[in-house]
Amino acid sequence: MPPVFPMLTVLTMFYYMCLRRRARTATRGEMMNSHRTIEANSQTSPLNAEVVQYAKEVVDFSSHYGSENSMSYTMWNLAGVPNVFPSSGDFTQTAVFRTYGTWWDQCPSAPVPFKRTPPNFQSQDYVELAFEQQVYPTAVHVLETYHPGAVIRILACSANPYSPSPPAEVRWEILWSEKPTKVNASQARQFKPCIKQINFPTNLMRLEVNSSLLDYYAELDAVVLHGTKDKPVLSLKTSLIDMNDLEDDYEEKNGCGMDNLNKKFSSIALREGTSNGYFDKLPYELIQLILNHLTLPDLCRLAQTCKLLNQHCCDPLQYIHLNLQPYWAKLNDTSLEFLQPRCTLVQWLNLSWTGNRGFISVSGFSSHFLNETCLEIISEMCLNLQDLNLSSCDKLPPQAFNHIAKLCGLKRLVLYRTKVEQTALLSVLNFCSELQHLSLGSCVMIEDYDVIASMIGAKCKKLRTLDLWRCKNITENGIAELASGCPLLEELDLGWCPTLQSSTGCFAKLARQLPNLQKLFLTANRSVCDTDIEELACNCTRLRQLDILGTRMVSPASLRKLLESCKDLSLLDVSFCSQIDNRAVLELNVSFPKVFIKKSFTQ
Repeated sequence: MPPVFPMLTVLTMFYYMCLRRRARTATRGEMMNSHRTIEANSQTSPLNAEVVQYAKEVVDFSSHYGSENSMSYTMWNLAGVPNVFPSSGDFTQTAVFRTYGTWWDQCPSAPVPFKRTPPNFQSQDYVELAFEQQVYPTAVHVLETYHPGAVIRILACSANPYSPSPPAEVRWEILWSEKPTKVNASQARQFKPCIKQINFPTNLMRLEVNSSLLDYYAELDAVVLHGTKDKPVLSLKTSLIDMNDLEDDYEEKNGCGMDNLNKKFSSIALREGTSNGYFDKLPYELIQLILNHLTLPDLCRLAQTCKLLNQHCCDPLQYIHLNLQPYWAKLNDTSLEFLQPRCTLVQWLNLSWTGNRGFISVSGFSSHFLNETCLEIISEMCLNLQDLNLSSCDKLPPQAFNHIAKLCGLKRLVLYRTKVEQTALLSVLNFCSELQHLSLGSCVMIEDYDVIASMIGAKCKKLRTLDLWRCKNITENGIAELASGCPLLEELDLGWCPTLQSSTGCFAKLARQLPNLQKLFLTANRSVCDTDIEELACNCTRLRQLDILGTRMVSPASLRKLLESCKDLSLLDVSFCSQIDNRAVLELNVSFPKVFIKKSFTQ
């Protein structure tokens, strides 16, 4: 009987080619005209019936546009059946992240990008969704109702959020990912990426988004998870094979991999060199500069090659900027223990998104893994820390924030969506007088923002940017303290602060006392009037971004004066401004083509 191995080889190659073609031709998504499409897609073989389910609840997220005490524009709208789809437009019943476009990267509060951030890590926000039943995913559909195209990565977790006992192991598997892509339409669509099969059931999904290419806020309505209770047979529709892994294997087998090249160099070109490949002949500073371009995993791998490079790779100077966010899915206690002796000089530390689902324990160094003990350790061990971002660490107890006051050298502090209380914050402001950037957006536990504003004006003379997004009780008195005490302010976000009224003269006073303003957000303040705009035009000529969404009292004439005076203005949001109609926006666009003038209407 002739051997069958050649035939198996041919079939394997054919199968691989089919998978490659399928991976290359998969589209980002398709339009859906009605909910019937979901029902039609759920029909499968009775031997392994497909389960179709919407998210049961939202278990975690990084940011949202809405308030902590409301459902409008919040991530919680992603739970359950669609509220809006297949309708298109701006609806309060959808999930909306806090930012869009490149505007937030161009304002004074934008942090300097971390060194060693892998180029393939481009996620800006995330939301995690729990489903009722654990299934092997066969499809994930995202219902987008406004400005689609933000989703760039979908992951599945092996942990069951409804299990009474913690899992022995937590795995995150990427089902689909793609670089940010511009979608030239704002209408609703059902996004149906071609996902990879995984070998474990899941009921915990994670969407990661990048909104940098969007012209306005992306709005998501619901997420549909298709799957089977039993493990499906591998088909051409999805694949367990990572194409990048196959390509790497191919290079290795054909002598094109890095290991093969290194062997050639070591045996030929460097045969007469030193045992360290001439590196010990280079100045120490030059080697440090070269290694500065490596990503963190590459730096750790290089440390295993020889004693000389191990010394360089373990030098604390290589870890002054330490960004662990791209590795959130794999970072654990062992990783932190390995890095700890190298971090004695750390000044910028990014632990965003890490520690989720128990990857990191309190004893390990302890975001959701962050507690009072961890903050205490940070405040005692990282005395040189200049940048601390606790954004959306909403599980931290209020008393934990007292420890931040020990970090007297802080220049940037982000407390967005935390439970910091007034007493702790006053202590922090009293001792951290070097602060240049401060974010207190959506801090709902603060009782009197006027007291906080008074302390900021008295102690934080170097402050350049201040985020008071959705501060519910700041008045003209607090604004007066800020304007007189912080003359260097370049950015001020007073969006959704309902207690501020233009009739008190607070906005005009801001304009007169803060000539360096480059960004001013007065979002949803209906009292902003022509007088305020004209004061900005006269006094704040460096203005680059202005948001007056929702005002009823600003005319096209005052906007024209502003645009003529502020030559650097690049963003002007006049959405839902009743006096600014489409014709006025069109005329202003013709006269000032370099300015992005955003206009939206209520549905």
